[in-house]
Amino acid sequence: MKKCVLDLVVKENIRLHAQYALLKLGYPEALPEMLPGQFAEIRVDGSPTTFLRRPISINYVDRAKNEVWFLIQLVGDGTRKLGAAQTGGIINVVLPLGNGFTIPQEPSDRLLLVGGGVGTAPLLYLGEQLAKQGSKPTFLLGARSRNDLLQLKQFALYGEVYTTTEDGSMGEKGYVTQHTLLDKANFEKIYVCGPKPMMMSVARYAKSREIDCEVSLENTMACGVGACLCCVENTIEGHVCVCKEGPVFNINKLLWQI
Repeated sequence: MKKCVLDLVVKENIRLHAQYALLKLGYPEALPEMLPGQFAEIRVDGSPTTFLRRPISINYVDRAKNEVWFLIQLVGDGTRKLGAAQTGGIINVVLPLGNGFTIPQEPSDRLLLVGGGVGTAPLLYLGEQLAKQGSKPTFLLGARSRNDLLQLKQFALYGEVYTTTEDGSMGEKGYVTQHTLLDKANFEKIYVCGPKPMMMSVARYAKSREIDCEVSLENTMACGVGACLCCVENTIEGHVCVCKEGPVFNINKLLWQI
């Protein structure tokens, strides 16, 4: 898939939470094809401490408005600078990068999408594409508290949404792997993105029940094209760059102790 370097225009910058911003970026020409699970390398201008682009998951692609969305967690100088972008401003991005999630050949109502924290970001576009194909995905989203559960109304447009919070302020109290849904439902495929311990826990659940499972890794990345070797992961095929060979992997290819 062709990679593009584009100067995108900030159409909206929505502060979803004190620590999260949703950037909706447009372009005067048709945006390139992008797959759920792929990401972009976003240049940060005006930050004296940020020298590298920031890898950000593609949150959603609105073809009607010719917009691509990025959910930004404001954790450092670079992301805080992006979170302060003004409407009408220009943000330079390289996209699409990496490989996305596998879309089933046939529609299914037994697909589970599990996200934790900002790891829910790529699951919105995935859910939309699955629904567009005729599937009925189920979302299981976890966070520390109800304020950290993001875009729930958007997720609900494409499937049933279940939630967990560590403090019990919304949904079931605890972690996503403790949700009673996992004991009651029979899934044929699971997609996961979030903190590595959470993904490994879901992977153990999937493997114990012989459920096909894909995870989106969040290894530290710099170049986004497999040149700098920052994001190497050990797999059954040897050491590979997550940014180029992933970020999505089937759990059977990872050398996780699950």
